[in-house]
Amino acid sequence: MNLETPKKFQGLVTQAHQVAEHYFRPISRKYDKAEHAYPKELDLLAALLDGMNAGSPDAIGATSASKRGAAREQQEGIKNGGNMSALLGVMELCWGDVGLLLAMPRQGLGNAAIAAVANDEQLARFGGTWAAMAITEPGCGSDSAAIRTTAVRDGDHYVLNGEKIFVTSGERAAAVVVWATLDKGMGRAAIKSFVVEHGTPGMAVTRLEKKLGIKASDTASISFSDCRVPAANLLGNPEIDVQKGFAGVMETFDNTRPLVAGMAVGVAKASLDRTRELLKQHCKLDYRRPLLGVSHAEATLYRLEAEWEAARLLTLKAAWMADNKLPNSKEASIAKAKAGRVANEITLKCVELAGALGYGEDELLEKWARDSKILDIFEGTQQIQLLIVARRLLGKSSGELK
Repeated sequence: MNLETPKKFQGLVTQAHQVAEHYFRPISRKYDKAEHAYPKELDLLAALLDGMNAGSPDAIGATSASKRGAAREQQEGIKNGGNMSALLGVMELCWGDVGLLLAMPRQGLGNAAIAAVANDEQLARFGGTWAAMAITEPGCGSDSAAIRTTAVRDGDHYVLNGEKIFVTSGERAAAVVVWATLDKGMGRAAIKSFVVEHGTPGMAVTRLEKKLGIKASDTASISFSDCRVPAANLLGNPEIDVQKGFAGVMETFDNTRPLVAGMAVGVAKASLDRTRELLKQHCKLDYRRPLLGVSHAEATLYRLEAEWEAARLLTLKAAWMADNKLPNSKEASIAKAKAGRVANEITLKCVELAGALGYGEDELLEKWARDSKILDIFEGTQQIQLLIVARRLLGKSSGELK
């Protein structure tokens, strides 16, 4: 197995790391303290990234995460494509700041959803649109199948009614990918995703959340009251396929969960790198010595590094499988579960290892610990990921194993 970064992505990775170090880090604390203030510096950066990514399927952004081109790439013998490049870029950018990445125009999880399931016409129409993702509801959290927002066909439109909460970039994004059911009586199979553009009558942002971390990113509640959406904005197949069930909209997670795992890997690496620098002042950090012969701080750091490497490799595998059009639902959930949990543990332990320095605002360690918590929650909680993995391993349906 060759576990090195593919040569064709090394330039993108280098550029993303430079953005993280010289662009994100200097303004990280500023926007952590100014919650809900839009980081205007990101507008120029977004334009630069658009220029770098123009015409390339192997770009840094979320729109690269798709299985759509995988068949062509396989025929040409290419094994690393858009999912891998998006993942590697996300890892580096979150080494800089998770909240600023989530606040980047046109890099929302809704963009990855569009890339994953939209048809060619929709891809062309929404290609330059910044899209958020709206799934969670007041009565529906981890169980996405319990969605109660409705979409009723009315001529050339669907009429949406319901409420969505915890929508990342819900106020700033130009559009929101909304999950809604066409028929509550038909269960999971009737859930579809719709692109709803801001400014559509009947759509309103009702609240912005105050959060533990990722404060540079806005998190909104959005209501839909007789909101008319063009039928052409339904992503994918409009027909209710009971045999396929929930699989249509769930394909989105096969692409987005490895990206969230990549965010966790990135912020965890930031904490490890900084803690290693601080510990070098007091420890020799000799990797050749057995764990029983080193200090507790050194042994803890080595264990955390091993956990981080395991999370990183699982995440790379999930993205690689998506690029090669292999079923990766189980692997995407494994990566998300491992990376989310490990990032939480690493960032908190690094605060502990750094002592007073780790807890104060002179360092970013305490901020990274706060930012990392959401990565174990959104795009499916730790518990939901483990449930999905168990279903896949045991061959059980969602009805059989709850």
